[in-house]
Amino acid sequence: MSDNEKKDNAYVMLGRYMGLAFLLPTTTFIGYAIGYLLDKSFGTKFLKIVFLILGIVAGMIQLIRDLQKDAKSG
Repeated sequence: MSDNEKKDNAYVMLGRYMGLAFLLPTTTFIGYAIGYLLDKSFGTKFLKIVFLILGIVAGMIQLIRDLQKDAKSG
């Protein structure tokens, strides 16, 4: 592998792991926002907690999938 290919590979990996760093906070925020908007629409008070938990779980599942995919390919 040449130096250019190694450098390109390093940038690709850096981009992938930077994306993973934003994955969990983003899914958590989106889950909370959906729950908050549904609470406002329906006049309830529990949906933001439910969707917050769903957002966290969805983020963790995707994080685990991506890390397992990296472990298999590496």
